[in-house]
Amino acid sequence: MSEQKVFQEFLAEKNLRMTYQRKTILDVFLKTKTHVSPEDLYNLVKKRDSSIGQATVYRTLKLLSEAGLASEVDFGDGVMRYEHKYGQRHHDHLVCEVCGKKVEVFDPLIEELQEKLAKKHGFILTNHKMYLYGICNKCKRLQKKTR
Repeated sequence: MSEQKVFQEFLAEKNLRMTYQRKTILDVFLKTKTHVSPEDLYNLVKKRDSSIGQATVYRTLKLLSEAGLASEVDFGDGVMRYEHKYGQRHHDHLVCEVCGKKVEVFDPLIEELQEKLAKKHGFILTNHKMYLYGICNKCKRLQKKTR
């Protein structure tokens, strides 16, 4: 099912309409390729239609998350960002603490270990997020040059 259809059905279940503004915000969000903050998304939407307000973008992002189309990501820098969720494979993130570079990673061994750990403690995993912080190669090389 397409993201548009998923969102339309979600809105109908909530007795909400697919307004022009919501459709525009959804379309712009779906075209993003990076982790986008509400402010970043608002600036992109504003280029398409300057009449759409910032509060509408924030509310629509919340609806997109509730609909399972977007997922919040928190890289520990005080800015909540969103990424595509629907139809995407689960992944974790590596985050450079110097330049802020973010790399999406997937490792089946880590996933298996998490399942084993949960089972050992009587849990059934329903969701998880993992952020690994460090220094990327580029920043590591730059730090060595400045020493």
